[in-house]
Amino acid sequence: MAVPSSANLSRYLQLALLVLAAGAIYPMLYLRQVYQSTMLEALAISNSELGYLYSILGTAFLLSYLPSGWLADRIAPRFLIGFSLLGTGALGLWYAQLPGFPALLAIFCGFGISTGLTFWASLIKRVKMLAGDDEQGRFFGVLDGGRGLVEALLATVAIALFAYVTETRGERNAEGLQLVIHFYAACCIALGAALMLLRDPRGARGEAAIEKGNLWQDLRTLARIPELWLVTAIVFCGYHFFWATYSFSAYLQEGGFGLSATMAGLITTIKLWMRPLGGIGGGWLGDRFSRTGVLTWAMLLSALGMLGLVLLPSLHVLGVLVFLVIFIGLMTYAIRGLYWAILDDCHIPLRVTGLAIGIISLVGYSPDVFLPLLNGWITDRFPGFVGYQIYFSYVVAVGLLGVVATLILKKRIDKRARQA
Repeated sequence: MAVPSSANLSRYLQLALLVLAAGAIYPMLYLRQVYQSTMLEALAISNSELGYLYSILGTAFLLSYLPSGWLADRIAPRFLIGFSLLGTGALGLWYAQLPGFPALLAIFCGFGISTGLTFWASLIKRVKMLAGDDEQGRFFGVLDGGRGLVEALLATVAIALFAYVTETRGERNAEGLQLVIHFYAACCIALGAALMLLRDPRGARGEAAIEKGNLWQDLRTLARIPELWLVTAIVFCGYHFFWATYSFSAYLQEGGFGLSATMAGLITTIKLWMRPLGGIGGGWLGDRFSRTGVLTWAMLLSALGMLGLVLLPSLHVLGVLVFLVIFIGLMTYAIRGLYWAILDDCHIPLRVTGLAIGIISLVGYSPDVFLPLLNGWITDRFPGFVGYQIYFSYVVAVGLLGVVATLILKKRIDKRARQA
């Protein structure tokens, strides 16, 4: 039976609000993907110390994933999301002061709480429940692609502000970075205040009425679902590709290609514009053909593109380098638009969906903890192009393991479909 148009309008409105919130809240946390070298200079920290900051952030995320699901079932989404945006914006105002390293540790820990504990599980679970069985790819694709569009728009304004301060006015990169952080903080605060004042759209309540089971019994139920652990492995491996893109700006500046901070930032900002295309396009193709099939190809092509960054740039052909950065971005965003959509193919009981999301996030996003440390150690120990060759080679190896996990999951899903 067709879904009434008024119900569709309510679902799309809720999805649009989630896209805006997700697009505004994360860019300030990951300024390193555009401004890493500038951050090191302005904050007077080393690559290793930058790694510690992101490891603290990742640890806060990991500690937040399971309780965030419990919290999302008990507090209205507009309060959780509004609080997250306001809290992140307030931390951003402190961050813009370019404080010392101890204060930075506290700020990044706070970022982990404001965007993990009070935000993450409610975002993923709500999108899954808004989407129909045949819409999972599209809705998650729109979530990731739409938030990417918001991030790209904000990043374009931010790099323009940075260029105005540093190139036109001739001020230091630190002043440009401060203006960028203030811009992102203001966006979070404005959107958070607006969401606090809005009423929840019709249909946004009542999810807490879903039957609750015994925690240990639910964990045993999930542990016996092999597809859940395959999805966890896929998220873990796919997230490595996404983390690698955070280093593209520094790679372009430090790899001996003669690019300025502004030019490297411009190229990585163009890469951000691939997120709407990759996320929405990947999700649509997944619903149209096969979510696991499209995901397999996206992960394989990402691995090949990353291998190209390891081998081809030694020829110092700038055009090839720029193409690879943008192409990897496109494939990576397709992966992100699909790896939560495949959860619907695993037949997870609805009453433990939030717990399943928490488990997958806990393991799948664990690279947030150790990849910053690994990246910082490698790039400090092996400065310049060689360090990034080693780091990207590791990402390729893990990514290929993700391709294997995706193929196994596809085989299991296809086998179950034939037996149905």
